[in-house]
Amino acid sequence: MCINTHIKRKFEEPCVKVRRTRLLLFFLLRCNHNLLKGVTTMLLKNLTSESLITVKQSFSSKEAVIKYLIQQLATEGKVQSEKDFYQAVMEREAMSPTGFEGGLAIPHGKSDSVKEAAFAVATLEKPLKDWESIDPGNQVELVFLLAIPKEEEGSTHLALLSELVTRLSNEEYKNSLLNAETNQELFERLDAAQQKVKSATVPSFDKTVLAITACPAGIAHTYMAAEALVQAGRELGVNVFVEKQGANGVEDRHSKELLKKADAAIFAVDVAVKGEDRFAHLPRVKTSVADPLRNAKGILQQALKKAETGSKLEYVETNSTDDSNEGKNVKNEIKDSLLTGISHIIPVIVAGGMTLAAAVFISQAFGLQELYNQEGSWLWLLRQLGGTLLGQLMIPILAAYMAYSIADKPALGPGFAAGVAANLIGSGFLGGMLGGLLAGYFLKYLKQTVKPKGTFAGFISFWVYPVVGTLVVGSIMLFVIGKPLAALNNGLIEWLNGMSGANAIILGAILGAMVSFDLGGPVNKAAYTFCIGAMASGNIVPYAAFASVKMVSAFSVTGATIIGKKYFTKQEQEIGKQTWLLGLAGITEGAIPFMINDPLRVIPSLIAGSAVTGAIVAYFNIGLDVPGAGIFSLALLKGQPLLAAAGIWFGAALIGAFISMVLLIATRKNKINKNKSGQKAA
Repeated sequence: MCINTHIKRKFEEPCVKVRRTRLLLFFLLRCNHNLLKGVTTMLLKNLTSESLITVKQSFSSKEAVIKYLIQQLATEGKVQSEKDFYQAVMEREAMSPTGFEGGLAIPHGKSDSVKEAAFAVATLEKPLKDWESIDPGNQVELVFLLAIPKEEEGSTHLALLSELVTRLSNEEYKNSLLNAETNQELFERLDAAQQKVKSATVPSFDKTVLAITACPAGIAHTYMAAEALVQAGRELGVNVFVEKQGANGVEDRHSKELLKKADAAIFAVDVAVKGEDRFAHLPRVKTSVADPLRNAKGILQQALKKAETGSKLEYVETNSTDDSNEGKNVKNEIKDSLLTGISHIIPVIVAGGMTLAAAVFISQAFGLQELYNQEGSWLWLLRQLGGTLLGQLMIPILAAYMAYSIADKPALGPGFAAGVAANLIGSGFLGGMLGGLLAGYFLKYLKQTVKPKGTFAGFISFWVYPVVGTLVVGSIMLFVIGKPLAALNNGLIEWLNGMSGANAIILGAILGAMVSFDLGGPVNKAAYTFCIGAMASGNIVPYAAFASVKMVSAFSVTGATIIGKKYFTKQEQEIGKQTWLLGLAGITEGAIPFMINDPLRVIPSLIAGSAVTGAIVAYFNIGLDVPGAGIFSLALLKGQPLLAAAGIWFGAALIGAFISMVLLIATRKNKINKNKSGQKAA
């Protein structure tokens, strides 16, 4: 089934009771983007004739109207089999209403029995009240029956339907057809020039409302809701700017200037909003994506009322403000892509790691090793759940969201395919990252080269992008760069496995320094990426060092604010009381306030202790094969007997924390003394 047909059918489902026919028009045109370019000059007369037009006829039911018009089409030689075509039309009727509003109905059928595209028209002497319609109160008195050959269902069908709805949305045009006294008169009026509707005077546009529309499919309601809000804004005298988060990614992204200028925001969405934090300073109204189709004015008035009664905060630029890749250089684009991928795999790693850790702990604590290894047992299933999250899903998710960062939603499918291919060829984390970049840039090129426009816009967005992207990227990963990547990955594993003694100390120290350099920032994430990649490749030492170091900054801040209490402010002391708990969970961000207030002293102090911790863990070859952090990793350590491994690993964190604590106190004391000396000199 053609994707455009599917989308149109979904739109016509009874639950979506659109009150304005022009919204249907907008949907049809938007789904096919530039479809209007090809059909604005369509002559309806070319698809019908005077003998296919009936005026002021009485019918007892919908079925009677349809049978009569089919008979007219068959008489004119447009349909081979009345029975087959009637069945096609009634099958379509059973799916969803073909009645609209204002007395209009457009039944249609697509069948091999149709020789050529055509339509028949009837105006009814007595309106039919029982024709299923989008508007429950619709009384049908104007019927267009469309007969479409099966092979033209994605082209002529939508073009004709769009043209009809375009014209029939003009009340004067529709009334001119209804008032025709003869079939010849109606035939001549089909392509008569339409009078322009005089626009009503509206108040001055002194308010600005920003909106986001998004639906699960990202096509129909996303654009229909946007049009409804913009139209309501014109009628109310409000500037409405809509950002569509649809099938092709973010369109018409709100600029910084608009975000600063806006008075309120509307989220008409059925999915999560991308970059919602951009609107934190604005009064907001959140509703479903279908609501603007029913009550766009009411939603706008609600937003304006919130703007009047609420307070607009000062606009603060966020990380989401510049999510668009336009204008980014390749270096920043790759960096952002990597960080996006990592941010999306962290929940998977934590969930998988802790699930696997729970299975391991239960088996060891209660002597259930046999149950742990018994296929199909509850403990084996728990183990498989955690292992699958880590072993099968982690790399595809990384690749998918790296691609997504570069080329938005169309790159997700090819990105997942690249990650799966990386698993298949054994290229590990390295292959996943390269595959994500490959998918992202290929889809970016494809979107720029093959734009979704014309009749096949929906087909391009939902078929060409994901299918072609998956085939091309997957083939390159599997058949072109598979062996070199696998060889490189194996070489990295051998190099890591061969590191011992001084080399291991250096590696551990470097990782430790990176972890505490920016406490969760890009450098920290780079260390995390390396450690996860090493673990995925079979080397578990780097992650053990990483997990131990993550406790250092928090412990050192708590120690410094307790032992050197007099050198720190009350606020810093309160923060220090809590950071050790965060450290136990492996959360470094608790020390960020200290780093921000005095980075030149705090960062080197934290790096020194962290480097020592990382070096100790690496030197003793302590390993950790389950992603996690903090005290929860104690029972899962490898490389030494369990008690020895736990003692070394946790002891290294305490030693590093002690070094950093001493340096934090010393540097703060030195700073205070310098300030006092400066004040005395002044």
